[in-house]
Amino acid sequence: MKKNSTAICRLAALAATLVLSSLAGSFQAFAKPVTINVIDVAGDLQLSQPAFEKFKAEHPELVKDFVFTQATAPELAGKLKAQQDAGRVDIDFVLTGNDALAAGQGQGLWMQILPKYQDRFPQLDQLYIHGAYLMQEMAKGQAFIVDWTPSGPLLEYAPDRVKNMPDTTEKLLAWCKANPGKFMYARPSNSGPGRTFVMGLPYLLGDKDPLDPIHGWDKTWAYLKQLDGCIEYYPGGTTATMKELAEGTRDIIATTGGWDINPRYLGIVPAEYKVGTLKGFHWVGDANYMAIPKGIAPEKLDVVLQLMAFILKPEQQAFMYDHGYMYPGPSVKGVTLDMAPAESQDTIKTFGRPEYADLIANNPTEPPLDSKQLVAMFDKWDRDIGAAKMQK
Repeated sequence: MKKNSTAICRLAALAATLVLSSLAGSFQAFAKPVTINVIDVAGDLQLSQPAFEKFKAEHPELVKDFVFTQATAPELAGKLKAQQDAGRVDIDFVLTGNDALAAGQGQGLWMQILPKYQDRFPQLDQLYIHGAYLMQEMAKGQAFIVDWTPSGPLLEYAPDRVKNMPDTTEKLLAWCKANPGKFMYARPSNSGPGRTFVMGLPYLLGDKDPLDPIHGWDKTWAYLKQLDGCIEYYPGGTTATMKELAEGTRDIIATTGGWDINPRYLGIVPAEYKVGTLKGFHWVGDANYMAIPKGIAPEKLDVVLQLMAFILKPEQQAFMYDHGYMYPGPSVKGVTLDMAPAESQDTIKTFGRPEYADLIANNPTEPPLDSKQLVAMFDKWDRDIGAAKMQK
């Protein structure tokens, strides 16, 4: 009887330990470290990869390795859907802009993280800065913002070739017609500057409903049609527009704060090139998100949730200043430039623009279109504007 009593006590103690481990959200003490497959369709790894590597270094009991791959936003939904239909999901963690996030929401590809795991991500309205929280709500509990920018729309130009930079929508259209082929923006469904430019026009043009591209954008679609007459083609991504601006093929392109700073830091665009705004513009925020596909292996889920919470801490958010790619970058409160790595501080001091502080302080910041409306806008733009000139 004594042996049986001892065995029962041991079983009870083990059961209590398991319950406590469950309440703490981790069974990893009983599992081997796992390899996490990360796919990036937003170019976000250049900001966030140091945070991944830091998590791996601090938690060797959880992570054996990270495998990073990159793809374009338009191809992600089809890739994930095929894996989920086959019952073999080999993507564990997704870094995405609101383009692929919206497409995935429309097809039901993302795991619903909230409210089930609310205890791990409490008080998001207090965690995120205001503009980032506006976009966090758009995730509908299926993703978390990694980094955020007020974005644009901004116009970047070569001052040696553009002596009188257009400062209204009317002047931009007139300039484009007078200089055919010299203005460019990229396909919105795979370009932050491209979609920000398009989403910013309803505010500039005084459209009926800036958040309803199908029923509220009559002036915007008419304006885009007119612009189309003097645009040579639409690249499948933003980088091509930067290179063509630098080479002299284009003189004005759509850009954002991050796409202004980072390519000049990288030497893709000359450092002396300028940016301008159109009078009366509203910032349209942009962000990158982290999401978990449905079908993730159970032994990896807890690790990925811990990783997400880790990336949202101020110490990791300071990495998001990077080299200006999502300027300023951090999405949570209380993160300042002096917390960032020294090389990030140097980049912002050298390639940042003093006028950005004034532009951010004195112009409204709007959220982008929600997922349903964003997909509708992409489809309509592809069909009605870009169909004949679009490169994928």
